[in-house]
Amino acid sequence: MATLKIKKGDLVKVIAGKDKDKEGKVIAINRKKNTVLVEGINMITKHTKPSMANQQGGIVHQEGPIHVSNVMYVHKGKATRVGFKMEGGKKVRFAKSTGDVID
Repeated sequence: MATLKIKKGDLVKVIAGKDKDKEGKVIAINRKKNTVLVEGINMITKHTKPSMANQQGGIVHQEGPIHVSNVMYVHKGKATRVGFKMEGGKKVRFAKSTGDVID
């Protein structure tokens, strides 16, 4: 399985789908399905039964998964591709548009 170039906490821009051109922070990543949950993007309505955790039940709005190929990392306000390179014996991510090391 290839390594994902997006990590939890990254700021990403949606490049395809109903929420195209919106930006948000990555909440969670599903490596098996290659999907990400982005804050405030791809909102779905879920009907929940009353339970011990949620006494009322009712309609809940929450984020739905987006395929990782439909999001792009945002670096200095612009969407950019992400690459990997070795720096001092350590593998690091870098923004391909500027060449700056991300982490």
